[in-house]
Amino acid sequence: MYSPLTGKQLRSTTLASARGNLWEGAVRSSKTVSSILVWLKYVRTGPAGPLLMVGKTERTLKRNIIDPIIEMVGTRRCVYKSGVGELILFGRTIYVAGANDERAAEKIKGLTLAGAYLDEVTTFPESFFAMLGTRLSVFGAQWFGTTNPEGPNHWLKKKYLDRARLHLQRDGQLAESSDPSAIDLHRFSFSLDDNPYLPPSYVESLKLEYTGLFYKRYILGEWCLAEGVVYDMFDETRHVVDLLPDISHWMCVGLDYGTINPFSALLVGVGSDSRLYVASEYRHDSRTARRQLTDAEYSEGVRGWLASYEHRGSKGVSPQWVFVDPSAASFMTQLWSDGMPGVAKADNAVKDGIRSVSMALGKNLLSIHRSCAGLLTELPAYAWDEKAAAKGEDAPLKVDDHSVDALRYALHSSAHQWRHLIRSNLEVAA
Repeated sequence: MYSPLTGKQLRSTTLASARGNLWEGAVRSSKTVSSILVWLKYVRTGPAGPLLMVGKTERTLKRNIIDPIIEMVGTRRCVYKSGVGELILFGRTIYVAGANDERAAEKIKGLTLAGAYLDEVTTFPESFFAMLGTRLSVFGAQWFGTTNPEGPNHWLKKKYLDRARLHLQRDGQLAESSDPSAIDLHRFSFSLDDNPYLPPSYVESLKLEYTGLFYKRYILGEWCLAEGVVYDMFDETRHVVDLLPDISHWMCVGLDYGTINPFSALLVGVGSDSRLYVASEYRHDSRTARRQLTDAEYSEGVRGWLASYEHRGSKGVSPQWVFVDPSAASFMTQLWSDGMPGVAKADNAVKDGIRSVSMALGKNLLSIHRSCAGLLTELPAYAWDEKAAAKGEDAPLKVDDHSVDALRYALHSSAHQWRHLIRSNLEVAA
């Protein structure tokens, strides 16, 4: 069930009259519902001609937008043709596409469109968005989109949002541009608190999930730079321990593969106190050792490390998962052939992975044993790339990042197993 729109949500739907209309800001702030309702009306009453719906991928578009539409209007009025790239909505055929790389622009070349709906616009290549503008050539054509904020130098903000003719701001004020170079775009900015229907306990939980950069963007709805140290919440006095508690579950190993660069593996367990612990590190740096190891030698080393690890009188551990750098296909094959259980490709989403590690550190859910020298050396110095930020991209510097990558693989790939611990630990602390 969807509640009636109110306040800024409702106001945005009445103002969505420009050629381009974009809802941007915090997660769960009602951007999607507001934009979908406008799109449903447009499909019924907009000008005749082909329509298009786009997401980062067709799968994310289905999850974020098409499934909610089906829930709203029912399966008789909305039919998704999986694998065909079409959606039948109110009897009108809509093309469906993903736009996750530079080749995406080829998908819409030659189209003449009467309207478009765009989900997660900041994830699109700029070339695709520019091409889309040329395709919306039917008289009266409009596009409607949603996005979360990124850096202030992102192409969407600098070239489009900052030039919007009308802006419904986060404070609720309406600003109209008098700049003659303003474009026919209406921008609607939301923070998490703009959704009055979210239960207070849920809002509190969301606010607890994010910290630092991600809190500013996904809770406050700010377009802010990724700058300085990535894990600025890391504090040796809080996060480094000399003794480990009993470990109730050896959850995983995160493994970053290297030949010329260092090879790093981290063992992560859940303590009896319901907190996460990086208990041990296996690391080989061929630059200092002056010897590169083969896949077979690395496999032997990792398996020997786990078999010989001692904790509270017990020797040898068998983690549930071994999450491996997804580019290291030959090494995964070696581990499988050597009988290593639980080997899987790590989730290598960089920014989402950094968010998972930030969450664990920021909520004091993660501790690192002092023996993990490589990780403890890299964490305080791991920084955002200023040159990438200047181009509107969020990327860490690719320098001394082998153990921090292993940590990201471990925590992000297993996030579904430990995120609930944030709430239980806060309740204990209270």
